Amino acid sequence: MTVEAICGAVARELIPDRATLQVGVGSTSGALMSHLTKHHDLGMQTEIIPWGTTNLVRDGVMTGKYKKLFPGLVVGSGFAVATPRDQLEYANGNPTFQLYDFNFTDDIRLIAREDGLISVNNALAVDLTGQVGSESIGPRMYTGTGGQTAFGIGSTMAGGKSIVVLPSTAIVKGERVSRITPSLLPAAVFTLPRTFVHHVVTEFGIATLKGKSLRERARELIAIAHPDFRAELAIEARRMYG
Repeated sequence: MTVEAICGAVARELIPDRATLQVGVGSTSGALMSHLTKHHDLGMQTEIIPWGTTNLVRDGVMTGKYKKLFPGLVVGSGFAVATPRDQLEYANGNPTFQLYDFNFTDDIRLIAREDGLISVNNALAVDLTGQVGSESIGPRMYTGTGGQTAFGIGSTMAGGKSIVVLPSTAIVKGERVSRITPSLLPAAVFTLPRTFVHHVVTEFGIATLKGKSLRERARELIAIAHPDFRAELAIEARRMYG
């Protein structure tokens, strides 16, 4: 239900008809496509094509009609791991789907030319300023950068939106911990600077960060943290930002 709530909020509140999307394929953002079935004339300009994209093309939801680059086409560098066979078979030989080397799809200069591009990506943790850590917890690496940095920056340059999604908590060694944190852990990899994060979404709502001070950002993010951790986060925010 957590992922459903997050994806539902993103689809309803942050993605309009005719939008062109980049969607990460992690466990949260990768579930977004099934929430877009009532939209119209969406487009896709991405790195890895997420599950369910072919269904939106088949059903006339994702037409790419209003894309500036590659109009009418779904562009990526490959399909998500474990994409169902029927979806791959639909895309196989279908000229709507165009695959390129990731050095091309993830070129920030190209991404920035897609006016209004909306990027949606996962995070392991987000600090109270909006800094995003999506690769490591402290020095321990869990995954690579993927296209998140390029598309977060590129969508901002394109006048669009950079959206980060994550459940509010995680279970670590049997203990529930907040994924909205006062700061990222020492030695953690910063995947996306706060200046390229417009919205952060958990199952408790949407934090809007663009154009806001550090205090305002902290308040927005505390409001979407798990209720069990909000008081603690508020104390830390007052200590750091007054």
